[in-house]
Amino acid sequence: MALASVPGKLDEYLALQGWGLNTIELDVKDENGEVGFLSRKYAPQAVEVGAAHPYYKPAQVAKVVHERGMYLVGRVVTFEDPVLGERRPDLAVHNSDGSVWHNNGGLAWTDEYDKRVWKYNVDVAVSAAKAGFDEIQFDYVRFPSDGDLSLIRYPAVRPEPKSTTIANFLRYATSRLRPLGVRISADVFGLAASHDLGIGQAPRKISRILDAVYPMVYPSHFGPGEYNIPDPNADPGRTVAFALSDFRRALTGGRAKLIPWLQDFSLGRTYTLDDVRAQILSAREAHSRGFMLWNAEGVYTHDALAAP
Repeated sequence: MALASVPGKLDEYLALQGWGLNTIELDVKDENGEVGFLSRKYAPQAVEVGAAHPYYKPAQVAKVVHERGMYLVGRVVTFEDPVLGERRPDLAVHNSDGSVWHNNGGLAWTDEYDKRVWKYNVDVAVSAAKAGFDEIQFDYVRFPSDGDLSLIRYPAVRPEPKSTTIANFLRYATSRLRPLGVRISADVFGLAASHDLGIGQAPRKISRILDAVYPMVYPSHFGPGEYNIPDPNADPGRTVAFALSDFRRALTGGRAKLIPWLQDFSLGRTYTLDDVRAQILSAREAHSRGFMLWNAEGVYTHDALAAP
């Protein structure tokens, strides 16, 4: 969302339409708990807790993107939320002594079981939908994965599997968002289709609720030997192919489209145009409904977008 406040940056991305780009994703609420627009009309709850910032005007961004015939996805980071967690500790994940729990990055999480947290996040998503976003994509829609998990206490805990809690949140979100005419999707870890990661992500279950599932199949995030590949990061095409094969099976019978996040950044080794293209080819061969590229610095390999 900070990039959206840089003069000319949105136009720079829109210009990639000439290479085949047809979608822009913009953070509505990020992993720092910040909301990208400062508006009592669109996000009054975020203003009240001090989460809202004037990075961009949502209706104006939607208008510009749509005038170019492109599709606008709004990312809403859900349960990792250091703003709401610190300013409303009653809504946070706790330590055994009742204090606010923090992950390895020192960030607070909000209670996945608390329906007040559900409402806060969906209210923000509704604001983006009303401003003109075409799709709401929930990220960090899971339980914590790092930090001292043994210390965690959930004030609003319910006796149910974590995957049920996450699925129920997404059902609640869709019940409020679908009437507004937007699609609803979620990001999941790249191994969620083949491993129980203990964080409540069950692709098969949520595929019956959502319009799309976005697995983050970044090859650098797979450990040595996964899929019997000695170094998955050095073999990005095959790594993505195996991961998407797992997701294809997991999503069979659901309504959700399979759209992977692919790696356009260097971690562990320098990624080249050929590395990005190899992932895209694997996504196409898996009959995914497109792909998204991620680079935390916002710098993308535009030549990879063009169809071969």
